[in-house]
Amino acid sequence: MLRALSVKPRGTWGEYATDTVVLDFDARHRRRIVMQTVHGLFFLLDLAEALVLRNGDALVLEDGCLVEVVAAPEPLTEIRCDKPQDLARIAWHLGNRHLPVEIAGRKLRIRCDHVIEDMLRGLGATLLEIEAPFEPEGGAYAGAGHRHNHAHSTHAHGESA
Repeated sequence: MLRALSVKPRGTWGEYATDTVVLDFDARHRRRIVMQTVHGLFFLLDLAEALVLRNGDALVLEDGCLVEVVAAPEPLTEIRCDKPQDLARIAWHLGNRHLPVEIAGRKLRIRCDHVIEDMLRGLGATLLEIEAPFEPEGGAYAGAGHRHNHAHSTHAHGESA
């Protein structure tokens, strides 16, 4: 079985991709797993460390062929507010809960979660259910190009030590 040992970030490769893998957000955070392309090729993703694969990245197979990563559409909730400060306040609440959030212009996107959606409505947000690829922010500790996630150490949220 062919292996994919490295990733070319989107925008850094111009060669022709010979195939494509379509993956949701969870499936794009991997280190080692068997994958199947759109055209039926099975290969082993075998990276040195787990990476968040982004839409447009290319997996480099041992034979030099490239497999393009395409972010699959998935159910999301789009969050809108009339005032920028209200959207900022909502972003703070989502970040305080360590939820993956995509910033889409003047809107935020999260994965569907009825409990969080109720909270957002209570904060005055307008919500829209959509289906789209999910590309959340990598976070302050993700490094250049949002290539990896950080591990949270135990830390308090407003609690005394």
